[in-house]
Amino acid sequence: MRIAVVGVYPASMVTFRGDMLSEMADRGHEVLAVAPGEDPEVREALAARGVRYQSVPMQRNSLSPFQDIRSLAWLARIIRGFRADCVLSYAAKPVIYGSLAARLMRVPHRAAMITGMGSALGGAAADDSRQRRVLALLTRELYRVALRGVHTLYFQNPDDLASFRALGLIPRNSQTVLIGGSGVNLETFAQSPSPAGPVSFLMMGRLIRDKGIREYVEAARRVRAVSPDTSIRLLGDLDTNPTAITADELAGWTREGVVEYLGSTDDVRPFLGDTHVYVLPSYGEGMPRSVLEAMAVGRPIIVTDVPGCRETVVDGWNGRMVPARDPGALADAMLDLIARADALPEMGQRSRGMAEERFDVRKVNRTILEALGAA
Repeated sequence: MRIAVVGVYPASMVTFRGDMLSEMADRGHEVLAVAPGEDPEVREALAARGVRYQSVPMQRNSLSPFQDIRSLAWLARIIRGFRADCVLSYAAKPVIYGSLAARLMRVPHRAAMITGMGSALGGAAADDSRQRRVLALLTRELYRVALRGVHTLYFQNPDDLASFRALGLIPRNSQTVLIGGSGVNLETFAQSPSPAGPVSFLMMGRLIRDKGIREYVEAARRVRAVSPDTSIRLLGDLDTNPTAITADELAGWTREGVVEYLGSTDDVRPFLGDTHVYVLPSYGEGMPRSVLEAMAVGRPIIVTDVPGCRETVVDGWNGRMVPARDPGALADAMLDLIARADALPEMGQRSRGMAEERFDVRKVNRTILEALGAA
């Protein structure tokens, strides 16, 4: 089978889909990874897995219809040239334009992976601009058109599946499949002992509003007012998303000393190994990869009671679950785990057990390939 996988940026092909692409190639399929942007390291890493890479002009946050039509035409050309038997797209823009291109080229099996509702589709907040509300409506209509020709739809959590169904975005004849996110490689993210010293916290990811960055910083202020020696760290890149944290805002937090900014990295494992508790106060996820990695390493987690996150925690058992957009509740949960420091290793062991049972990347990939008829 000739399988084209269309994603949102080159590095995600290795970090998020590398194990899946390797599994496809190992089973004898010819695999082409397609994403916007050129990255020689990604091309080399994929080649080592037996996977070809092709770049496509697509801007993740562009609102230009001319740019999007150009992206659609390029994708159609790539898919036709590859003579794909199957196209699997993930993330919003690739799903929309990859699915449309596959349909135009009459690809026999078309599949899409919904990796979250996203900032555009996830529902308007009180502080959302009119532009964002219009964008949400446009995105829904684009999904409606694009998914009409999709045979298999993967969802990373039951809430997103229910939301897409309620919005009427799932075609009647499409197969829907629930998977454990992108899964986590339990060998790459091996369990490690909790570090010595006072309880420390880590949050990592794109520095955008919808990840709960500002709530994390405000919670850090409250925690440090009570426990000034507590280390509260932040790891991740600035972003081009409309809700991105600005460089000035980040510099202000650093000067204040409220959080320790660690920059960005290609390997998060040393940072997870050096922390006691992982925190993600997101407004909504498909299935947060960073949380799965923290669980695999054996860390208690604090997450919000939102789609994607709530599937990873049993409150009080392997961490804490708090309401979204509530820095006071987040601070209380952090202080609670500081007070229960002796229980953290056991909580981390439970996280590891849950990762092994529900989020093992081998199990996730088996489900994905079986639904494609590529197992």
